[in-house]
Amino acid sequence: MTADLYLGLDIGGTKIELAACDATLAVVHRQRIATPAADFDDFVAQVTALVNDAEAASGQRATAVGLGMPGIVDTVSGCQLSSNVPALNGRRVAPALTAALGRPVHMGNDCQCFALSEAQGGAADGLPSMFGAILGTGAGGGFCVGGRLVAGYNGLAGEWGHWPVPAALLLRHDLPLLPCPCGLRGCLERYVSGTGLATLYQLRATSPQPAADAAAVNALAAQGDEGAVEALALHLDLLAQGLAGLVLALDPHAIVLGGGLSKLQRLYDELPAAMARHLFSGACVPPLLPPRFGDAGGARGAALLARQRSGG
Repeated sequence: MTADLYLGLDIGGTKIELAACDATLAVVHRQRIATPAADFDDFVAQVTALVNDAEAASGQRATAVGLGMPGIVDTVSGCQLSSNVPALNGRRVAPALTAALGRPVHMGNDCQCFALSEAQGGAADGLPSMFGAILGTGAGGGFCVGGRLVAGYNGLAGEWGHWPVPAALLLRHDLPLLPCPCGLRGCLERYVSGTGLATLYQLRATSPQPAADAAAVNALAAQGDEGAVEALALHLDLLAQGLAGLVLALDPHAIVLGGGLSKLQRLYDELPAAMARHLFSGACVPPLLPPRFGDAGGARGAALLARQRSGG
């Protein structure tokens, strides 16, 4: 048995991606399959097959496996909650996979795994601290210090998307208090994620396109659509306030953006000045960086999580 192979799996609503990392943190094997969405036993069997395939391809056996999961784990029951994979909701995923694989399975939020990947060998490699902020269908993240993930008491560190938007900001922009699937209202995620940008467009456009997503809103703004231009301005201010809150709470040495909106160059150009307007005088905006690993970071981060939590 060797500790030089670390396996990570990024569990998504439509696909499962496995990454195997060697001792240098390089990905030496990668494989994707469709996510078994409804049958938990099939999910366990498919993950077991992925792990077996990776070990056969590398000629090594990993001592531990990392799992990047959407949603959260109930700290009392150990059951998975708020997952976009129906087969996993209400299930004790880690114990089931530990039994099937015959070794420890270390679970982390998928956004936290993204952050860890960017903290070790990624865009924030070598920095004393960093925050990875995901801007995709939702808004989440992870906080790393010294290249190691800080998960927190409930494992919720980094859930900035469920901070409330200040009432004063909602009133200034005449925005409604939107309900969130988490059970709260007015969460940042409902306004600053890619889905949130599309919602802002629907709220502001006189005759909005019914199926417009974030990419479509950006395209419409480039064509001069007034509703789309206003939605982008609203989004920038709300996002800037949220990220400024991260600076005040954690003061990271860099913020690495992830998710679909991280591909928009205008965020890197315009956010620093917009964030500064939400900070007191003398506070500096940390570097805003694009991800080095893009959408491939989650599985790699899960492998690094397995390494971190197994003592590597």
